Amino acid sequence: SIAPADLERAGLRLDIDTREQAEGASAAAAVATVTLDRPHRRNAMTPGMWRGLAGIGRALPPEVRIVVIRGAGETFSAGIDLRLLSAEGVPGEEPLPDPRDAGFEAWIADCQAGFSWLRRPEIVSVAAVRGHAIGAGFQLALSCDLRVFADDAKVCMKEPALGLVPDLTGTKPLVDIVGLPRALEMCLTARTVDAGEAREL
Repeated sequence: SIAPADLERAGLRLDIDTREQAEGASAAAAVATVTLDRPHRRNAMTPGMWRGLAGIGRALPPEVRIVVIRGAGETFSAGIDLRLLSAEGVPGEEPLPDPRDAGFEAWIADCQAGFSWLRRPEIVSVAAVRGHAIGAGFQLALSCDLRVFADDAKVCMKEPALGLVPDLTGTKPLVDIVGLPRALEMCLTARTVDAGEAREL
């Protein structure tokens, strides 16, 4: 298991609800709700949060069959905490490594592990999106099997506008969902797509 205090430091919350299955079933099923819990920063993401998500994936009890990802407050996630790209950084967080550093690719793989476990075949993962899902937040929603958008949901692959590569595993599912030409357009323009257009796409 993963300690609640460690999750709190990472800006996450995990709740597991075990329900009895239909009569005659031999085991209980459980629903895990993972909450991005930094509402004061619009659930902006940090490497600590990505590692915390990976830890949840590793420690998930075997009876969990459904995982819901949501954001605390009025937005799903504003994406990477932009303070990570500045000199002052994020208090309590290690600075982003230089891509030229030895071990950078392994560091990226560790961050990606916080997203990739949501595609495991023994669970169904659902992103419950309201407000903005920007950049890394959009990639987290794309990592889930299903996405449920509130009427006010807005998504954007913001990384290219910041000179970054969207490398948290979101581009392949985006291509699978909307097709290559539309995915390229969304990534190259970094434009915002509202819930209505997302449904059409």
